[in-house]
Amino acid sequence: MTGAEFLPVAVDIGFGLIVAAVALTFVRLARGPSLPDRVVALDMMTVATVAFCGLAAIRAEDGAFLDVALVLALVGFLATVALARFAKRRAERARTEHAIGLASVEEAATTGEAP
Repeated sequence: MTGAEFLPVAVDIGFGLIVAAVALTFVRLARGPSLPDRVVALDMMTVATVAFCGLAAIRAEDGAFLDVALVLALVGFLATVALARFAKRRAERARTEHAIGLASVEEAATTGEAP
């Protein structure tokens, strides 16, 4: 089997694997169970889409798909950073609210009042 014969087969196998990866990632996105799991799933979907664009560029022998892949990778990176910051702030807010709640319970216990 020559390289010219092998390349279309390899590209077809790659497309199949990427579709399977996106399907499994969608299951992780839907099931969660937590926000970080969903953020990682979205990032994985972005990576799979970039790989899909790369394979499309090989199949079509057109470099325009690579430009699309590059832009998509940059947007995916920025989205991942933004979602990570959101998750961090959400966790900090929950920790602060929990600490405030504990402080009010302790205060009520020392004064003898109901919280």
